[in-house]
Amino acid sequence: MNRTNMLKLAGSLILTGVLSGCFSFGSGDETVQQTKTPTTGQELQDLKAAYDRGIISEREYNQQRDKILKGQ
Repeated sequence: MNRTNMLKLAGSLILTGVLSGCFSFGSGDETVQQTKTPTTGQELQDLKAAYDRGIISEREYNQQRDKILKGQ
């Protein structure tokens, strides 16, 4: 491959990268924050784990479990 073809190929790759968003020429100060809401099942598992570890009482466990299940 000669030099001209290599330069054309490199230019094409750079242009493709820029157009597809692969390269960023910004300041880099952007922050993307995603909030993921836990599923009811995950909330119940976390609550049970807290109860099993003694972090919350049985009364607190039952109250929170009922609150989670009513929210469905």
